[in-house]
Amino acid sequence: MKLPYERPHIRKLTAGPPSKFGPRPGQQPVTELDGVPVTALAARYGSPLFVLSERQLRRNYQAAVRAFGTRYPQVQLAWSYKTNYLNAVCRVFHQEGAWAEVVSGFELEKALGNGVPGHQILFNGPGKRRADLLRAAEVDAVIHLDHADELHLLLELAAGLPQRPRVALRINLDAGTFPQWDRFGFNLENGQAWQAIERLAAAADRVELIGLHCHIGTFVLQPAAYGVAAGKLAALAQRCARELQAPIQYLDLGGGFPSTNTLKGAYLPGPDTVPPLDDYAEAITQALLGAGFRPDELPLLILEAGRVLVDDAGSLLGSVLATKRLADGRRATIVDFGVNLLFTSYWYDHLISPTRDYSPQTETTVLYGPLCMNIDVLREAVSLPLLAPGDLLVVHKVGAYNMSQWQQFITLRPNVVLIDMQGEVHVVREAETLAYLQQLEKVPGHLR
Repeated sequence: MKLPYERPHIRKLTAGPPSKFGPRPGQQPVTELDGVPVTALAARYGSPLFVLSERQLRRNYQAAVRAFGTRYPQVQLAWSYKTNYLNAVCRVFHQEGAWAEVVSGFELEKALGNGVPGHQILFNGPGKRRADLLRAAEVDAVIHLDHADELHLLLELAAGLPQRPRVALRINLDAGTFPQWDRFGFNLENGQAWQAIERLAAAADRVELIGLHCHIGTFVLQPAAYGVAAGKLAALAQRCARELQAPIQYLDLGGGFPSTNTLKGAYLPGPDTVPPLDDYAEAITQALLGAGFRPDELPLLILEAGRVLVDDAGSLLGSVLATKRLADGRRATIVDFGVNLLFTSYWYDHLISPTRDYSPQTETTVLYGPLCMNIDVLREAVSLPLLAPGDLLVVHKVGAYNMSQWQQFITLRPNVVLIDMQGEVHVVREAETLAYLQQLEKVPGHLR
């Protein structure tokens, strides 16, 4: 059959001034998130609004498992709770098979409440208290020892426990990155790590050393550094087996894998500079496979992924409050979310999109939040169309850390919704109210 005639549609594209890399792309409107219109989301759940995509969460987890699991026979991901510990997010990853990595007693209880068995919880962090260590031992979580004082305290506590706590040692080492992360764990190069291992081996009747752990940094852009770290951990594990007859069951390479957000000051955007996760998987697994382990001796590889799994699954929907001109003539736009909600705007130049078609004319704009603080700057300079009060904006890739580091300051924290695999929208954290905010306050009698 003859196809019906469709009139050609010609639209002028304004690219803006070119750079050395070519013309700057124009702003493309984002009218929906996971198939749900942004106008409908704002109308029903308010503005600002955090929106999480279950589809993207699962897709990211499966991609990480595929990247490492196709290269190494034993791989286990442990979801980093501090990155986003909303229960809905955590449970998506646990359904996919993730263990839990926690760094406080509060996070330990959240993981247990989300149904994670104790033996699938890794307890990191330098601030574990006596009660935290006892609780971790009670539920059989693996305690990652961070410093000598913690090691000695656990040995003291273990003497009175009915079963040996399972422990791993956190190692800091020179992987070729700068600055070297040496605040956490025992240093490898100066001998601290080996002294701690010998101490644990001597106390094998009280504690069981089963793992070695290192975390070389955050947003690390050099996959080769992970290969160096994996090789050094593997050599240390082999020394444990050879000299102390203490076989190591797993090597934990931590996290620090970057998302494709753009770091402030970066010359190129994040998608052009961030290596794919496959590059990190290749560096780590090749180092372990080439370390000299017999096939039946290969340790379990654990990865404490956080940002790389959740960042691009979160969006922040907000509204324009006002526009103005600054004293130097620059255009400024004030929106209804600030750095108290978008904490990562301190280190990212987030991609920000309008939500409907506009005139192709754009202008470099300073984007401010609503806080009565001069530091409430979301973007120093972003190319945006001319906006008016009430217009909606979408900030992309905000899933990591913003919902765990946000602050109740001047404004109340908003709703968080999850769009499920079928496109249904669920409130996973309700917006705060004044009553909620004040429920823990106590007013002395003489002030009532």
